[in-house]
Amino acid sequence: MRIDNLLEFGRFLLRRFLADRGPQSAAALTYTTLFAVVPMMTVTFAMLSVVPAFQGVGEQIQLFIFRNFIPSTGATIQEYLVAFSVQARQLTWFGVGLLMATALMMLLTIEKAFNTIWRVRQPRRGISSFMLYWAILSLGPLLLGAAFATSTYLASLTLLSGPYAIIGASTLLKVMPLLLSVAAFTLIYAAVPNTRVPLKHALAGGLFAAALLEAAKELFGLYVSYFPSYQLIYGAFATVPFFLLWIYLSWIIVLFGAELVCGLSSSTQWRRRSLPRLVLLLVLLRILHQRQQHGRELDLRGLRRAGWPLPSDEWDELIGFLEAEQLVTRTGGGGWVLCRDLAHYPMQQLMQSNPWPIRHPAALAGGLDEPWYLPLCEALQQLQAEQARLFDGSLADWLQGDVTKNVSS
Repeated sequence: MRIDNLLEFGRFLLRRFLADRGPQSAAALTYTTLFAVVPMMTVTFAMLSVVPAFQGVGEQIQLFIFRNFIPSTGATIQEYLVAFSVQARQLTWFGVGLLMATALMMLLTIEKAFNTIWRVRQPRRGISSFMLYWAILSLGPLLLGAAFATSTYLASLTLLSGPYAIIGASTLLKVMPLLLSVAAFTLIYAAVPNTRVPLKHALAGGLFAAALLEAAKELFGLYVSYFPSYQLIYGAFATVPFFLLWIYLSWIIVLFGAELVCGLSSSTQWRRRSLPRLVLLLVLLRILHQRQQHGRELDLRGLRRAGWPLPSDEWDELIGFLEAEQLVTRTGGGGWVLCRDLAHYPMQQLMQSNPWPIRHPAALAGGLDEPWYLPLCEALQQLQAEQARLFDGSLADWLQGDVTKNVSS
């Protein structure tokens, strides 16, 4: 990929990130994380305590995370969180249920933010949603404990850490936190959105987010070390706002990584200048009308097989408009069919109600092999000529009322 394509792709991702309200979603996730971090730690300790081999692993994992994934300002926060977690483990079953509900709220907020990025119209419901969250809260800590116990065992081997260690083994142990971070982000990007995400794209997003988070951690630590003036302002309370700022930056990185994964998964349509949405809308209606005559439904995959490789976000916008106009409805198989007789739907209504009007016939330049294309171009040219005639004259003439001859004729 050339440099200009990379820059264009980066601008595309930034526009999507802002359009998807990424900073606002990161702020909401920061607020939710503030309340959910202790419940998540409590659930992790509870699940690890079930397995006798993982006794004491929870504290080691906690120390490992704070040492490798959180800047130096997290030391004081760690003490508070550990104290809160120890107290939380003494709660009754009702209190534990409230903690679980708080942790679930965080997972729901994450899934909602990801579904917004992937333009998912229907979030998980019922048993599928429950099973996903239960797997994260139950199997997640166990898998983390198993991975940590394995890495600890490998680190104790003389072949890896002794004086006769294999060349490169020490480097591998040093990058272990980065590898675990890549694996965690890859799993999040692949499993959380309620849509199919190619594993290679999730892995690319995981590498990007992990590397960017590591760089942000180093820069954040340098700022705290060389610019300690914030302590003069906040005093002993200084750790709290910086910890919240770090959580916010972390979520910004995670959500932007999700935009990267989604952008990679939506083919290379970002490279081309898309046709006007109204043209794509008419193409979609024509294909839906043809399918209706054969009793067949249409989905995005079928549209792409028909020669229109439409990005998923444009497909969602067009289908959303047609659904709001009560022109299409979803079938049980997940596709879409017309639910209204187009013979009783005026073209004028479509031109007025669609949010993507064509301001100038030049936007249709280039030609298109569609039966309605040339009549549409001619109608728009006549409309522009008539509009130019009706609104002829200077603004001063209009304000003085000297343009009635143009309107009356």
